[in-house]
Amino acid sequence: MKLENAIRALAGTMILTSLALAHYVSPNWLWLTAFVGANLLQSAFTGFCPAETVLKKLGVGGSCCTKS
Repeated sequence: MKLENAIRALAGTMILTSLALAHYVSPNWLWLTAFVGANLLQSAFTGFCPAETVLKKLGVGGSCCTKS
């Protein structure tokens, strides 16, 4: 999976999870939604994305196996 797609999938999952938790558990989970949105917005302007750093360390978006 490409790193950009993994970041989008992670952000979407975090937003949907926090919305479900806000609905069923506590409205305070909406702060997680706000945090993810703010991170997406700042990364659009600065180019720095904390999720990118974490996913790279986990090996997401690395080079694929090459056929010989």
